[in-house]
Amino acid sequence: MDFNMKKLASDAGIFFTRAVQFTEEKFGQAEKTELDAHFENLLARADSTKNWTEKILRQTEVLLQPNPRPRWQFLANSARVEEFLYEKLDRKVPSRVTNGELLAQYMSEAANELGPETPYGKTLIKVGETEKRLGTAERDFIHSASINFLTPLRNFLEGDWRTISKERRILQNRRLDLDACKARLKKAKAAEAKAALWSDEVDKAEQELRVAQTEFDRQAEVTRLLLEGISSTHVNHLRCLQEFVESQATYYAQCYRHMLDLQKQLGRFPGTFVGNTEPSASPLSSASLATAAATIPVVPTVAGIPSTGEAALSLDDVAPPASGTRKARVLYDYEAADSSELALLADELITVYSLPGMDPDWLIGERGNRKGKVPVTYLELLS
Repeated sequence: MDFNMKKLASDAGIFFTRAVQFTEEKFGQAEKTELDAHFENLLARADSTKNWTEKILRQTEVLLQPNPRPRWQFLANSARVEEFLYEKLDRKVPSRVTNGELLAQYMSEAANELGPETPYGKTLIKVGETEKRLGTAERDFIHSASINFLTPLRNFLEGDWRTISKERRILQNRRLDLDACKARLKKAKAAEAKAALWSDEVDKAEQELRVAQTEFDRQAEVTRLLLEGISSTHVNHLRCLQEFVESQATYYAQCYRHMLDLQKQLGRFPGTFVGNTEPSASPLSSASLATAAATIPVVPTVAGIPSTGEAALSLDDVAPPASGTRKARVLYDYEAADSSELALLADELITVYSLPGMDPDWLIGERGNRKGKVPVTYLELLS
C-alpha cells in the first residue's frame, strides 16, 4: 500500500512539473528545446498523411454507401452496428441486397402482376434482369474496394498512426522533463553563485539533466524512425489506390456493357416505345452507340501500361531527345512490374526524359546502360 501511495505521489509530482513547464513555455517564461528542421518536416508530413487519409477514407465510404434519407438513417445505423459486431466476432457479414437488386425484384413482381406477356411487362422483366446484373457488379466493386482500399487506410489509422501518436506523446513528455531539468540546474547554479559555496543541489540537478537528456535522445530516435516509415505508408497506399481505380474501371465497364446490351434488346421489342408515332431515334441512336463504343473502354487499363490498341513500348528503339533530359532523385524504392519498367532505389540519381504520346504520369528513366519507364510520383525532378 505504501509503495502504491508513493508511486501515485511521484506520478502526480511529475505531471505537475510538466504542466508548470508547459504553461511557462506558453507564456514565454521558460526555454523550450526545439526539434531540428528535418524532424519538424517529418512531423508535418505525418500529420498531413493522417488528416488526408481520414478525409479520403470517409469520402470513399460515402461513395460506396451514400447517406440514406433521414427516415432510413436508423436502418443504416443498425446495419453498421451489425457489420461491427460481425467484424469483432471474426465472422463473415451476410450479403445484403443492393439497391439495384431490390429494384430488379420490384420490377419482376410488377411484371408478374401487370402481365408478363404485355409489352410493359416484358420490358419490366428485361430491365429488371439488367438491374440485377448491375447490383451484382456493384456488390463486387464495393467488396473489392473495401478489402483493397478502405481496409489498408483503416489499418494505418488504427495501427501505425496510434503507435506514432503514442510515441510522440512520450517524446513530448521527455522534452518537458528535459527542459524542467535545465530550469532546475539554472536555478541551482544561480543559488550557488549567490551563496558563494558548492551546493549538492547543483550535483543533483546535473545528474537529473544527464538522465533526462539520454531519455529524450532515445525517444527522439524511436519517434524519428516511426515518422520516416510514413514513406513506406505512401507506397502502400499508392498500390492500394491503383487497385481501387482498376476495380472501379472494371465496375463501370461492366455497367456500360450491361446497359448497351439492354438498349439493343429494347430496340428489338415491338411496341416498346408505344408513345412514339414519329420514326425518331431512341435515346441513343445507332450512330451514338457506335461513337460511345469507340470512346468508352470496355477493358480497363492500368496507368502506364498501353491498352490493346497501342503499340507496346520497345526499349531498343527508345533514344533520348537531343534536348530535354533532366536529372531526378528517386524518392522511394520501386519494383518494376515488367521488362518495360526500370526498378528504382530510394535516393539514387537517374536521367529522365519524355517521349511524344507518353502517359504524362510516366517518364523514360536511364541508369547506366539500363532504361525503362518510371512513375513520376516516385521522382524529384532536379533543375
